[in-house]
Amino acid sequence: MGTFKSFEDIEAWKLGHKIAVQLYRLTNESDLKRDFALRDQMRRCAISITSNIAEGFARQGDKEFACFLNVAKASSVELRSQLILAKDLEYISYEVYDELNRELISVGKMTGGLIQFLNKHPKSWK
Repeated sequence: MGTFKSFEDIEAWKLGHKIAVQLYRLTNESDLKRDFALRDQMRRCAISITSNIAEGFARQGDKEFACFLNVAKASSVELRSQLILAKDLEYISYEVYDELNRELISVGKMTGGLIQFLNKHPKSWK
């Protein structure tokens, strides 16, 4: 793993941003737009992923960064759970669910890998 000059260099942030854009578009165009509670919670989770990666990056220590990465990872899992509900309520198709779920699993793996890296190689990412 190389160094990061900004949070935008982090692959998990890039994929999380892509997911957030997809989710905002989806919640504006699908039946989710009328389920305000679920729609808003899904949006908050999507925003939380990238926001926590960015905020953690700005912190000075590896432990703080890892803590924020854990929150981002947890938000990705929370959003996966909400996607299952949206699918089961037939707000979204299985295909849409499957694509977003796979991307969220990838974000979780990326953030988990970065957490492990930080724990094994402190001070090597900036």
